[in-house]
Amino acid sequence: MSLTNFSAGNRPAAAPSAGVPSASTLAKVTMSALAQMKRQTKPITALTAYDYATSRLVDEAGIDVILVGDSLAMVVMGQDNTLAVTVDEMLHHTRAVRRAVRRALVVADMPFGSYHSTIAEGVANAVRFVKEAGAEAVKIEGPRAELVAALSSAEIPVVGHLGLTPQSLLRMGGYRVQAKTADAAAQLRAEAQALAEAGAGALVLEGVPREVAAAIAAELPIPVIGIGAGPECDGQILVLHDILNLTFAPHAKFVRQYADAAALIRAAVERYREDVEQRAFPTDAESYHLPAAEAIAAPARS
Repeated sequence: MSLTNFSAGNRPAAAPSAGVPSASTLAKVTMSALAQMKRQTKPITALTAYDYATSRLVDEAGIDVILVGDSLAMVVMGQDNTLAVTVDEMLHHTRAVRRAVRRALVVADMPFGSYHSTIAEGVANAVRFVKEAGAEAVKIEGPRAELVAALSSAEIPVVGHLGLTPQSLLRMGGYRVQAKTADAAAQLRAEAQALAEAGAGALVLEGVPREVAAAIAAELPIPVIGIGAGPECDGQILVLHDILNLTFAPHAKFVRQYADAAALIRAAVERYREDVEQRAFPTDAESYHLPAAEAIAAPARS
């Protein structure tokens, strides 16, 4: 049975995958389910995804959390960084992802500028992600405990994000590992604790030393999901396009490539082009035909 064999309109069931439990044994992932996974020391799996097709495959593979990341600005839209993506663009992609997902928790990134002015504006934009796009949680970057508290009061689950925060690219002067000194590590630990106390349901730690992440994961009551933060985190997240070699850029140290989709797609497109150029596609079997009674005369040759 497919993971997505629910009452889902005309959506067909997917073929079962080896090693993936059936839908009957996999309950819908919620923020409280992630907390239970931490208590049970069960690793949390998370990936980014940005459209219906890839999100459906990720969900059916049994991933726990799907993040509609603002990294789509780069890997989908070809921008240089995440700063240019808009709320409306993020809503568009979140809607597509939500239509595909049956089990995973769908988390939407709040883009740069959508919560950096007033708390009221941040809450209003977060409400849009829940009401208009079906997000089940939002993710915000930085030590914004007051905003987290306001979002929690508005019944919106929140995932925090500390360490290397891509929306702070200009202030940080590039993508740099954070918390590399004892003082910086102590500050990061305090910020993480403040987010948890304010009501964050989970925390993403990016680009920090393994030892710092391990300490934070051990002392926080909420799940800590790492990216470039070592194996002691409660879970891991990567960008789907990175693990499939679809980012057309050098990979970060923490990225492991699991397949070469770029080579696969390029080879398929080249074969298609060659078949068309050699008139090998389409064949007669791939063509439609008139009924015999409607046959028409062949064109006269000059």
